[in-house]
Amino acid sequence: MPRANVNDLLAFLAVARERSFTRAAARLGVSQSALSHTIRGLEERLGLRLLTRTTRSVAPTEAGDRLLRAVGPRFDEIEAELAALSALRDKPAGNIRITTGEHAASTILWPALAKLLPDYPDITVEVVIDSGLRDIVAERYDAGIRLGESLDKDMIAVPIGPDLRMAVVGAPSYFTTRPPPQMPQDLTAHACINLRLQTYGGLYAWEFEKDGRALRARVGGQVAFNSLPPIVQAARDGFGLAYVFEDVVAASLASGELVRVLADWCPSFAGYHLYYPSRRQPNPAFAVLVEALRYRP
Repeated sequence: MPRANVNDLLAFLAVARERSFTRAAARLGVSQSALSHTIRGLEERLGLRLLTRTTRSVAPTEAGDRLLRAVGPRFDEIEAELAALSALRDKPAGNIRITTGEHAASTILWPALAKLLPDYPDITVEVVIDSGLRDIVAERYDAGIRLGESLDKDMIAVPIGPDLRMAVVGAPSYFTTRPPPQMPQDLTAHACINLRLQTYGGLYAWEFEKDGRALRARVGGQVAFNSLPPIVQAARDGFGLAYVFEDVVAASLASGELVRVLADWCPSFAGYHLYYPSRRQPNPAFAVLVEALRYRP
């Protein structure tokens, strides 16, 4: 097959998997116009429409989906074999893409990478912060990091952190005008700082459990954010109650800057896991990362 045809197929795979010319062009390091021209040339040579384009989305046609399923896995196998050749080097090398949430990235992933990467200069890591669950196979991630309770059963899951706990907190100034809630149902009378989920756009429902009874509370207030740090700051400034990871506010609780409520409704739960497909053959670079992240109590 002529080299140009191979490059055209790689361009098609990038667009079909990303469902976006913008993201595919960024990944390939080319302009959107050049990428669009390449796809049109491939379609003309094949005499088939491979992608359906609208102003908001790109999706494979029936022919495009067949081509994606036929050639995609083969190129993935070639890439995996090329990556495996790094085992012949003195030190592991390669690129690793990981999807993770904000909290796990700052408390677990980055501290491990900061220690690991100086010893392995030929390993590069791309971290994509996203609060939603991702299809790491379809989106070509090497691995993801999520809480243990939300993992698919067909994934290999490696624990990388301790059990976690949530905390409902507010500033002492906030409680000068309102009594502390005794039950989750009391939150309807309180100003609460909401978390807007980045992936699905909805507001996160606060989760509670006590004596085997679980409930989810929809709360309201003047402000909402899609990131944890401003939520904590708003709570410190007295704008309402926040529902955050306990470790994030541990120092503020110890200093008295924040006060905790509903602690008996916030039990611990399974912490973060690194997960990846069971059929994946870890290359040396990925194996090094797994061992660096593996939680050892």
